[in-house]
Amino acid sequence: MKPNTKRFAGNWSVQNKLLTYFYLVPFFLRGTWKRIVMGAAKGKLLIGENVVIRYPRNLFVGRDTIIEDGAELNCLATAGIQLGNRVTIGKYAIIRPANIYGGPIGDGLVVGDHSNIGPYNYIGCSGKITIGNNVMMGPRVSIYAENHVFDNPSLTIKEQGVEKLAVVIEDDCWIASNAVITAGVTIGKGSVVAAGAVVTASVPPYSVVGGVPAKLIKSRK
Repeated sequence: MKPNTKRFAGNWSVQNKLLTYFYLVPFFLRGTWKRIVMGAAKGKLLIGENVVIRYPRNLFVGRDTIIEDGAELNCLATAGIQLGNRVTIGKYAIIRPANIYGGPIGDGLVVGDHSNIGPYNYIGCSGKITIGNNVMMGPRVSIYAENHVFDNPSLTIKEQGVEKLAVVIEDDCWIASNAVITAGVTIGKGSVVAAGAVVTASVPPYSVVGGVPAKLIKSRK
């Protein structure tokens, strides 16, 4: 069965559709203004209130992108921030490949088509983070593509720097609310990460995992 990609699916009334379009007019106007300074934007771009986009020349978005209220995108990354078609960035989400006050520049983020970053998500993409197509993320998901080095006890942890390790979330995954995905992890295609799970090792395709640290609960196959 093909996924429903219509903006208004189900039993939306004509009145509610018109009201929604009316509410989105300010989003459209903000998007029209912001796309002038972005690296590239295709199709409609809707931007909510109090959205912060730093280094917008490094932001490349596909068709029908939505960035909701209060989101913060720091786009200073070697590969920039690249969003596919029909991607939504939820309210107050943070995408941060680098510290805005200086320090090393991170690798960046790639998000495929029809995927979302949920409300209050934290995407720490100093190492490269790749998110596939049709990936769903619940609220307050955190993804980290670096670890602090702490091997030498004679130095402070801050002095020892970080190790970047890429994170990959393959197509058709559901990452439920409050999950944490750590550096170097791959979430295989079609997998489900349960709410509150802490994923410290790679997950085979079509797995359901949960717990701290996350363990295999069952296979969807």
